Amino acid sequence: MPAPIRLRELIRTIRTARTQAEEREMIQKECAAIRSSFREEDNTYRCRNVAKLLYMHMLGYPAHFGQLECLKLIASQKFTDKRIGYLGAMLLLDERQDVHLLMTNCIKNDLNHSTQYVQGLALCTLGCMGSSEMCRDLAGEVEKLLKTSNSYLRKKAALCAVHVIRKVPELMEMFLPATKNLLSEKNHGVLHTSVVLLTEMCERSPDMLSHFRKLVPQLVRILKNLIMSGYSPEHDVSGISDPFLQVRILRLLRILGKGDDDSSEAMNDILAQVATNTETSKNVGNAILYETVLTIMDIKSESGLRVLAINILGRFLLNNDKNIRYVALTSLLKTVQTDHNAVQRHRSTIVDCLKDLDVSIKRRAMELSFALVNGNNIRGMMKELLYFLDSCDPDFKADCASGIFLAAEKYAPSKRWHIDTIMRVLTTAGSYVRDDSVPNLIQLITNSVEMHAYTVQRLYKALLDDISQQPLVQVASWCIGEYGDLLVSGQCEEEEPIQVSEDEVLDVLEGLLVSNLSTPVTRGYSLTAIMKLSTRFSSVNRIKKVVSIYGSSIDVELQQRAVEYNALFKKYDHMRPALLERMPIMEKTATNGPSEIVQTNGETESTILDTKHLPSITQPASQANDLLDLLGGNDVVPVIQTTVPTKPASAGGELLDLLGDLSLTGGPTPTPAPSVPMSQPPFLLDGLSSQPLFNDIAAGIPPMTAYNKNGLKIEFTFERANPNPNIAVITIHATNSTEADMTDFVFQAAVPKTFQLQLLSPSSNVVPAVNQGSVTQVIRVLNPQKQQLRMRIKLTYTHKGSPVQDLAEVNNFPPQSWQ
Repeated sequence: MPAPIRLRELIRTIRTARTQAEEREMIQKECAAIRSSFREEDNTYRCRNVAKLLYMHMLGYPAHFGQLECLKLIASQKFTDKRIGYLGAMLLLDERQDVHLLMTNCIKNDLNHSTQYVQGLALCTLGCMGSSEMCRDLAGEVEKLLKTSNSYLRKKAALCAVHVIRKVPELMEMFLPATKNLLSEKNHGVLHTSVVLLTEMCERSPDMLSHFRKLVPQLVRILKNLIMSGYSPEHDVSGISDPFLQVRILRLLRILGKGDDDSSEAMNDILAQVATNTETSKNVGNAILYETVLTIMDIKSESGLRVLAINILGRFLLNNDKNIRYVALTSLLKTVQTDHNAVQRHRSTIVDCLKDLDVSIKRRAMELSFALVNGNNIRGMMKELLYFLDSCDPDFKADCASGIFLAAEKYAPSKRWHIDTIMRVLTTAGSYVRDDSVPNLIQLITNSVEMHAYTVQRLYKALLDDISQQPLVQVASWCIGEYGDLLVSGQCEEEEPIQVSEDEVLDVLEGLLVSNLSTPVTRGYSLTAIMKLSTRFSSVNRIKKVVSIYGSSIDVELQQRAVEYNALFKKYDHMRPALLERMPIMEKTATNGPSEIVQTNGETESTILDTKHLPSITQPASQANDLLDLLGGNDVVPVIQTTVPTKPASAGGELLDLLGDLSLTGGPTPTPAPSVPMSQPPFLLDGLSSQPLFNDIAAGIPPMTAYNKNGLKIEFTFERANPNPNIAVITIHATNSTEADMTDFVFQAAVPKTFQLQLLSPSSNVVPAVNQGSVTQVIRVLNPQKQQLRMRIKLTYTHKGSPVQDLAEVNNFPPQSWQ
């Protein structure tokens, strides 16, 4: 049989192929020749054939039929055969194939070979693809080579030991004595691999971590020698002595110093030296500085050192390299919660990054800018962010608008500024805002009584300019309907009033009803606004005509509104002024809702808790019931009743969705309790004012964790209420282990129909970061049947600018809490 072609010739031939089909044909032809050679047990050219097979494998062609030939090469006595055999084993074999177990004996023999290069090949192969069984069998040989005086073998043995520890963590103790001596080695290769080995052991075992903390002074000494040593051509990279070793040592120091005062104290000085003496003109120096910054931020470092680290990141922001700027912004975003004032010094540089062409840098800069907003800089930062909102890509507008809303709500210097800012966002990016922006702005406007005339005038002007931004149009329609009389009368004091007639206002609203740009929701707002103006304007006949037209609209929602409004004009005209009067000031419900809301059987039932909040009822009972008939009110409890029905209304509240597949019919139907007079407090508050709130019997009920996900942990503690032992009082404690606060936190709960539930107001709507505080809230559950307690909870919050919502079911309540 003729000698097969050499590898170099094969490469040259394959590169001449003009098409993929031609290349495939060449490969198949050569594979056939290699198979024939393998079948004939041709030992002379086995090494050459396996080498060609590995090249084909690198090109993506199947080469699995060469696995056994690799084992034969490994068993050969020639170094050239072993080298190709071990390389083939690393490329073609892994622990999923049983063939690799046949190598164990060969590797063991080669680990004890007299030639260091053969030992090195065996160590490389074991460290690359050794299975847990192989590692167990050969760990003793690896540990023996760790103690040898040969630095070439020691560095390879250290890396092999890392792989062994990853596969079989319980063998870590075996390498402990040998590892201690590795740091005294002068060879940088051995030092580097020993630091990698120490890092792996510390990350995997808390015991090892505490054991190796005494090596911190030695590591500091090695790092200092690297910094202070002169030029060494063997280790120099761009004028810096062995930056790879420096980075590894800094990473190990970060692990050793985290949470330990003594270790952190020992490394403060050297970290300051590295931070001040490292050259920043080359990327190598920036890599070392970045690791230094991460180490300073993770250990218990001095405040001056942390400021120095943040200043380094500030210098990174001025670098021309986009990757360095992105890394700096990401790092500053992580540290802004703990070192807010230090990061504030670089605010102008961060804001400049909003103009960067790179979208990743712009996004990080936007997130960091929102994190820097506070009461002192709100005006300046909002000016920059609104400018960014005007010019940014559509992908950014939703997040930017959401961030501006949150910041304005938290830090607004005045109500006028708050309203102007939100209107500017709606004008610029109204199509991108969240769904809750419209009701939130309406609530803000309603509560700002002195700004009503100014707001309705500004919104009317905005409608004349642009009706494409639907959220803006919806808010404007609502405000014109509520405060149209102020618009027409020209009572605005904040700016020059405009002269506008009733017909002009109605023309604008009618234009919204017929505009192709208007959504069905917007048309609903406009029709309701026109209806409200029937009690504020004198053009009642025109309004009647508009409303009657839409009684036959193809839009069912619009048609229903128009039919009901027509009925108000005809049968219930005497009630129209009272029904369409201005909305009262709204209570803030963005956190967990007002404390007067009693949540019963998973539905939200507005129960008036105190007789002083009862509205004065001026209409006869028959008129109120007529209105209920008009609105389809068979399921609605009339407000003029003197008793509260114990059965909840079938009109579902938001929490009804929480029940999902939670069984509502598991137990026997409870006997209805007698009605309670409205003048008395509801059942959950019954008698609590004169009795101690909690009973000592519940002292033995153990607490429980109801939810633990994405850094948010919800714990329940239990008490018994006096005087009714059927009421369990559950206190929730919400904590946050992430690095950023969780804002707009809302906890909601629902229970099956055999229970009744009440949620009281929470202590806050912000869950502080890194477990620095908690949000508490009290739940009262009435369980007259003494059935096993089950609950479904709904959690909503905003984390790092992104809204989060999650559902969970809690079934593991302690028996003492419901028995």
